[in-house]
Amino acid sequence: MSNIHTTRRSFLAASVAFGVILAGRVSALAATPQRGGTATFLIASEPPVLTTIAHTAYNSVFVSPKVLEGLLTYDFELNPKPLLATEWTISDDGLRYTFKLRPNVKWHDGKPFTAADVAFSIETIKEIHPRGRNTFLNLTEVQTPDDLTAILVLSKPAPYLISALASAETPIVPKHMGTKVAENPANLAPIGTGPFKFKEWARGSHIIYERNVEYWDAPRPYLDQLIVRFIPDAAARSIAIEAGEIDLAPSTPVPYSDLDRIKALPHIGFETRGYQYSNSISRIEFNLEKDVFKDVRVRRAFAHVIDRNVIFNTINYGYGAPITGPISPNLSRWHVADLKTYKIDITAAESLLDEAGYKRGADGKRFKLNLDYVPSGETYPRGSDYIRQALAKVGIDVVIRTQDFAAYTKRIYTDRDFDFAFEGMSNLFDPTVGVQRLYWSKNFRKGVPFSNGAAYNNPKVDALLEAAAVEIDPTKRVAQWKEIQQILVDDVPAIDITASPEITIYNKRLADHTTGAEGAGGSLAFAYIVSA
Repeated sequence: MSNIHTTRRSFLAASVAFGVILAGRVSALAATPQRGGTATFLIASEPPVLTTIAHTAYNSVFVSPKVLEGLLTYDFELNPKPLLATEWTISDDGLRYTFKLRPNVKWHDGKPFTAADVAFSIETIKEIHPRGRNTFLNLTEVQTPDDLTAILVLSKPAPYLISALASAETPIVPKHMGTKVAENPANLAPIGTGPFKFKEWARGSHIIYERNVEYWDAPRPYLDQLIVRFIPDAAARSIAIEAGEIDLAPSTPVPYSDLDRIKALPHIGFETRGYQYSNSISRIEFNLEKDVFKDVRVRRAFAHVIDRNVIFNTINYGYGAPITGPISPNLSRWHVADLKTYKIDITAAESLLDEAGYKRGADGKRFKLNLDYVPSGETYPRGSDYIRQALAKVGIDVVIRTQDFAAYTKRIYTDRDFDFAFEGMSNLFDPTVGVQRLYWSKNFRKGVPFSNGAAYNNPKVDALLEAAAVEIDPTKRVAQWKEIQQILVDDVPAIDITASPEITIYNKRLADHTTGAEGAGGSLAFAYIVSA
């Protein structure tokens, strides 16, 4: 097995190198799937809810699809495949999507799944989901001519829509759960059509799912039980994985400094596929409602001081890739490599801050700010320490605040009690879905997580975003997104830092856990325990 750790590497090169490790799985994947056993799934932080119908909080996307399913699933090239829908057609004008639904599917409470559930779910997502306002912006109605047909009717084309129907992104929930979806108890004890039934949530410890014996895709699932453990401490996660207590752990769950040691263990494998649907990046987001950040000169001064290469090399240990714009290089069709950059230049930063009226005081300080980081992985706390030290060089006093995930999202999106944040965001499968939400002024929605937290408002960007969302000519749409990125880099509502290196660590006793673009965030219906 080749040594994949190097001081510097591109994101794509890392993916190729990690792929060598997959060779050890060939014999397991070729085996006949076996029924039985329990698999243990590790996530770093406890999700606030167990469904993604109204919330996309970090780890909810890993647990929701075990119970709730979408109309479609996707292969590694993001080609749609049947799930709750068995076939689909799109009208030539792009305004009607007709889905034939799978017959004889039951909700976990025994009631039949019908087109009414699809209509209810999609109409609800349009209203309350953090990305639903974007995704289903042009949806006028969902027609249900019979129990097994759902027709999405649009006022304008939505070229990204056929890619937006995965289980975590657009989950289908039972209409009989009630109308107050966001506050519904089913978010904490979900009822779905998926391969696993919810059994127990022990707060602060674990979730237990049991095999759905009436699952429509018999004989799947193969596992009798799935246990999801929450282990917030990174060192404890590494120990649990090394000890063989964990079967599956997504999203690079251990410190980067531990990766070489862990990959050398004979019972451990690495998987880099299964993230084509997410494409995460790290970024610094400014609160543009704060007076200090209303002045673009201040934001540009920050860009001249904060060196993304330091975070890439010393915090991320060379894993991932530094980025200069809001789109990951993994989305190569949309990524612009030659965007304007702000070279690290302390003198230029000092001049910009002086011009903005924030001169150093007698104590050498200009002003004091709070920095909040998302509590997820080592990049964010360690990166925040570097950001604090870097800004001190130009007289900015930074206080780093730490909180749990629920408190963090409330502070940023509901209370609006933050100056700037260091966070991770998913580009997802298309920038209209994953990136537009962060910069579209109409998606500044107080109380809705992972929306336009900066409160950024640029009419030209709004117009371009809205045009790209309905443009059916791929070449024109790519050009529109290139212009959007150029404006964003000039306006600096955020500083984009790195494309996140996404690695799933797994115990080799678990096979077929990553079968498509959703990876460990899929249903795990195909996963099984390999006998000794």
